[in-house]
Amino acid sequence: MDKSRKDHRVRVTKMLIRRAFTELLRQKPIQGISVKELCEQAGINRGTFYAHYTDIYDLRTQMESELMEDFRRTLDPFLDQHGHPPTPAEVTADIFNCLKDNMDICTVVLGEYGDRDFAMRIIALGWERCYDYYGRLSIKSTPREMELFYAFVSMGFVGLMQKWLNTGADDGTGEAVNLAQRLVDQCVKALFQD
Repeated sequence: MDKSRKDHRVRVTKMLIRRAFTELLRQKPIQGISVKELCEQAGINRGTFYAHYTDIYDLRTQMESELMEDFRRTLDPFLDQHGHPPTPAEVTADIFNCLKDNMDICTVVLGEYGDRDFAMRIIALGWERCYDYYGRLSIKSTPREMELFYAFVSMGFVGLMQKWLNTGADDGTGEAVNLAQRLVDQCVKALFQD
């Protein structure tokens, strides 16, 4: 079999596994999901599953790693020391698009049976990027005020994302992005005030 055809089959198989896994995670915690149940849901055999993952936890770890890498790439423009850094509005739109592209895992991570530790790692990565970015803007706020600002904005962002994802992100990213941008803009303006 040629390489491109094999790669396509692997992508389709992983997509079926991922879809079945996130559907099951919407219903119950990871501890309650067996490989047998996941394979039945995905329409694959167990050997196919084990060709890609060692167990259910490895599947979750790989999915989270992919999302973390996508999120990191989305935030990389914050660190661009050359050229024009993006505006907070542009970054907000990019974050929503990244999360929409990974809606299945985001819905699960932020859902009832989600991995809170992973959600906190994403927030921590955002903090690293934002702190550096806003520090370069010569904001007059203290480091403590910056920390509180980020805690406020990130947790509000998480709440907005949960609501947006739980309602199926029906509006695309438009309404949610516009609201998030306006809220972030107001918070940033507060940081610049004496």
